Amino acid sequence: MNWQPHITVAAVIEREQKYLLVEERAEGHIVFNQPAGHWEPGETLIEAAKRETLEETGWEFYPTALVGIYRWQHPHKDETFLRFTFCGQSSVERMSTQLDDGIIAANWHSAEEILALPDTKIRSTMVLHSIKDYIDGKRYDLNLFHDINQTW
Repeated sequence: MNWQPHITVAAVIEREQKYLLVEERAEGHIVFNQPAGHWEPGETLIEAAKRETLEETGWEFYPTALVGIYRWQHPHKDETFLRFTFCGQSSVERMSTQLDDGIIAANWHSAEEILALPDTKIRSTMVLHSIKDYIDGKRYDLNLFHDINQTW
């Protein structure tokens, strides 16, 4: 068996009691998601979160903590996702208006607006879980991550 999870990163960014979300096309639907995407070879998880946020929203992201690590099984496909969700600050102004293919918009939404969205409008349950964890104050130090480039 050649099982391999999709390793992804995401960002929870709060400003003035609103959260940055992307509206995107996924699997034939328009849904809301955090800035998120796949971890690519040669980058750290933190670098991946910064890159994905800039590509999907046009905002620079400065991670300050890990909110959580989430395992999610796609309900209709034989795919498992392992997502590292970071929180932090964004640049004061949008750095780019050129967004990734499939992204319709990147906008700020209140927690009430996000939690009131029907399940069919959320990309995955990881979105709501990570926002709830962030609101509940879950934060883990970024010193948990060690990039080891040398062998013994």
